[in-house]
Amino acid sequence: MARVRGELRIVGGRYRGRRLPIPNETGLRPTSDRVRETLFNWLAPVIPGARCLDAFAGSGALGFEAVSRGAGEVVLIEKSGAVARQLDANARRLGAEQMRILHADTLRWLEGPGRPFDIVFLDPPFAEALWAPAIALLGLRGWVKPGSRVYLETPVRIGFPDLPRGWELVRDKCAGQVRYGLAIVGACDDAAAEDLASDPA
Repeated sequence: MARVRGELRIVGGRYRGRRLPIPNETGLRPTSDRVRETLFNWLAPVIPGARCLDAFAGSGALGFEAVSRGAGEVVLIEKSGAVARQLDANARRLGAEQMRILHADTLRWLEGPGRPFDIVFLDPPFAEALWAPAIALLGLRGWVKPGSRVYLETPVRIGFPDLPRGWELVRDKCAGQVRYGLAIVGACDDAAAEDLASDPA
């Protein structure tokens, strides 16, 4: 299991105040308490019972917060085996049976046939510029449906990638050097999504 470097605090819901170990992994960057509080206020009408995907789990901050706020199912994908094992240990620590931890490469996993999620969290490692191909695969492979919410978190200096036709950015804020927002999925245009899938920028 990865060496622990600190703790993650769940900010609301059933597990409010619970602290979970954060693995000591280069590039791990938990979404801040302030941003999570704002995000889950946005999601409050739709989070109870929702099927959620934390596509680049890292610390698991977004996935664990979703479970705490009443999500019905939360899938976390993590590329690092050591971090995935820590996430699994943290889920067991909470007794969160609705969580599923997958040790996988997110883009390869998204290339498979999908079953739509109600909420998707996209907060990949900032250095890897994976937002556009991930967004494209969500639409192309059926991982989202009209009405799905997609959360985006990027550096302010980069900003958000282009969204597929029919998606609408309904929330957009900055906190320090981070830009974050929420899009609602409409009718995804496959040709537009193909263009995004081929452009990693």
